[in-house]
Formats: sequence, C-alpha cells, structure tokens
Amino acid sequence: MKEQRKTEIKVGVTVIIGIIIFLWIFGWAKNISVRSSENFVKIKFKNVSGLEIGDPVTIKGLRKGYVNDIKIINNELIVEAAIDKDVLLYEDAKFSIVMLDLMGGKKIDIEPGISKIPIDSKNIYQGEFQADIPSVMALLGTVQDDLVFALKDIRIFLSSIKEVIGDDNFVNDLKKTLKNINETTTQINSLINQNKSEISQLTENTIKLTENTNNLIVENKESFKELLNNFKSLSNETKDLVQKLNSFTDEIKKSENNFGKILYDEELIGNLKNSIKQLDNLTKLLIEQLNSKGIKVDAHIF
Repeated sequence: MKEQRKTEIKVGVTVIIGIIIFLWIFGWAKNISVRSSENFVKIKFKNVSGLEIGDPVTIKGLRKGYVNDIKIINNELIVEAAIDKDVLLYEDAKFSIVMLDLMGGKKIDIEPGISKIPIDSKNIYQGEFQADIPSVMALLGTVQDDLVFALKDIRIFLSSIKEVIGDDNFVNDLKKTLKNINETTTQINSLINQNKSEISQLTENTIKLTENTNNLIVENKESFKELLNNFKSLSNETKDLVQKLNSFTDEIKKSENNFGKILYDEELIGNLKNSIKQLDNLTKLLIEQLNSKGIKVDAHIF
C-alpha cells in the first residue's frame, strides 16, 4: 500500500514538474510574462508581410521584446511592441520589419536613436518594411513577362551578332582594318623615333619662346601700362573730337554759326546763282566776239 502511495506521489510530482516546464517553455516561446516589466510602443506600418503576435523585437539584433498586438485602425496597420524596461528608446528611433530566418519568419528590429529625447508611449511612430526573399520573389513574378521579352530581345541580338561575326567578308574586312591600324601605329612610332631629337628641340624652343615672352612682358610692364594709358587717352580725345564735330555739324544744319548761315541762306544762294549765270553769259559773249571781229566795248562815261 505504501509502495503504491509512493508511486502515485512520484507520478504526480513528475506531472506537475512537466506541466511547469511546459508552461515555462510555452511562455518563453510566446513571450508571456507574469510580471509587468515591459514598455509598450505603437508602430505604424504599410505592410507587415506575415508578422505575427509573439514575434521577437530586437534592438540592434539583440532580442529585447516581442510583438504584443497587431490592429487595423483607419486602414493602417498598428503594431504594439512590448520592450524590456532596460531599453532606452529616443524620438529618432527607427523601426523596421526584417526577415528572421530563411523560413520566412519576421521580427521588428529597432535602432534606438541618438536624440536623447525619450519616446512617448502615447505616440504612434512610423516604421518601414525591408523587402525580404519572398517579397523579392513576388516582385520578380510581377516582372516575369518583361523578363521574358527582354531575354527574347537579347537572344535576337546575340543571333544577329553571331551572323555578323560568322560572315567571312566581315571577318576579312575586320582583319584588314586591324592590320592597317597596326601598320599606321608602327609608322607613327617610327616617325616619332626618327624625329625624336627634332621634337625635343621644338619643345625646348617653345619653352624658351614662352620664357622670353614672359620676361619681355615682365620687363616692359610699365611701358605696356603707359602704352595702354596713352591709347585710353587717345580714345577719349578722339571721342571728344567726334562729339565736337557732331555738335559743329548740328550747328551748321540749324544755321547757328556763320558757316551755316552762309550755307543755308536762300537769298545768298539765289544771288550767287544769278552771278554765276551772268558770268556764264558774259563768257559766252566774249568768246563769240573773239571768234568774229574782236571784242567790242561800248563804254558810257559820265
């Protein structure tokens, strides 16, 4: 009887210990804690891509919390993360959903920030989703048709190149071109080698000419400066002369000076025309008399 009693006690203790171990493992796996030792932070994401309640939250890769809740509020995904109290997060902290392992698990990784301004648990912070392998594969699926067309175009292009390269005429022309380039390069090298001394002398002469020019400019700097000043003075004087000539011309046109008055005096011009006409008549008369009987002069003296 006593042996049976001992056996039942052992079985009961074993079951209780097993239950405690199971509950401890389950709580560890699901991040269930009986003590309030976490701070809660709400994060807004455009896409959680399979993130689930209980998934880990890491600080620079170190596990320091878990996903406590995921809700949809006003068509936005709000994730509540429970983070150990010994972790200090600041206002400029960065929250990212990243791939946990190759099997597709997810986690939230946090960069604590450096602003020294503690986060406010009442605020909702913006997070970002970093593309993982499934996301990349999905993206590749969306561009599959484009990739097929691109590969077809590449295949056509390579076939065209193959046809061109396989053309004997093209190959022969290419060989001739390369041969000509080689011969031209050889001739240029030979020409350079043959005229190496002349090229060196030409370079040296150019350097000397440049130095002499610089010395000439430096030595005659003041002379050049004086020459430029003289040109400037001459230009100013020429400008003044032109202005005076323009002014004189304007005065002539407006009859504001004697020359203008004479040139634009209609009465004087008319008298001058009459005098010229009378002189012309007198000249004709003298010529006629000289050609006939000589000059006849009728003079009446009073």
